[in-house]
Amino acid sequence: MPVKRKHLGVLLLLTFISLIGVAFNITGNDDFDFARREILLRRIGHEILLQSGDSVSRVLPVKKIAKNEYQISFANALTFQPESLVKITQRLLAKDPLAGDYVVNVLNCANASVAYGYAISKNKKDDIVACIGRGQPIACYMINIKFKPTGLITAKNGYLMGSLSVLAFVGFIFLRSVKPRKTSPDAQHTGKFILGSMSFDAESRKLMINGRTIDLTRTETRVLRIFALSPNEAIARRRLQQEIWEDEGVIVGRSLDMFISKLRKKLEFDPNIKIVVIRGKGYKLEIST
Repeated sequence: MPVKRKHLGVLLLLTFISLIGVAFNITGNDDFDFARREILLRRIGHEILLQSGDSVSRVLPVKKIAKNEYQISFANALTFQPESLVKITQRLLAKDPLAGDYVVNVLNCANASVAYGYAISKNKKDDIVACIGRGQPIACYMINIKFKPTGLITAKNGYLMGSLSVLAFVGFIFLRSVKPRKTSPDAQHTGKFILGSMSFDAESRKLMINGRTIDLTRTETRVLRIFALSPNEAIARRRLQQEIWEDEGVIVGRSLDMFISKLRKKLEFDPNIKIVVIRGKGYKLEIST
């Protein structure tokens, strides 16, 4: 058991380290995707300038103005065709794995009023695009693109947290299953137990206290041994019946109560030891310290 427990502990540790590595890998991939998005946004600005007949002036640095919102601005005034703007953004943002639904607003630099806007969705029937045949006059424009928060990162984090939860649950079940008994391993193998001021030898079927020896029957010994292996813990009545009698093919009714009563009398020599009834459940060997 110690070897298996050690191996499982190493396995749990390696699993935990692997999950941490996955978490860092997820973060790294997301950072890369966002950096790639900004390049795509600059490309949108570049193609809009080309569409307006400008191959010389600059696209200014893309600004991140909110968590999921970016702004493309230009060094000079320009004109644009709404239909071309829609096609350019759809074509380029289709290459962004994190871009699902998004809203595009073209703003006038002077007063930030919306000169043109539209919404694109993964589900084409939810697209909102209007006035695509009307050209816009030459002016200073800014293009704001707001992305709907993607469930990708949340899902990845959910998988990670779910894996950690499973790992914690497995660890809890394992630790609970190998929880040491209050009786030493030697006692289980030798059949000798210390119960308060009494000594119990299951092999010779005897109780000893202050030089006095008390003989036990075979069945009394089996019942007391079950209690001795789990002192101060509730033992189900059904378990006692099954382990003592039913395993041998004999089913009894009130015989258990009789043996419990006999054991109580033999344990009376130590007032700190008693078998108590737990109503609706079974019995407990109660040892006071």
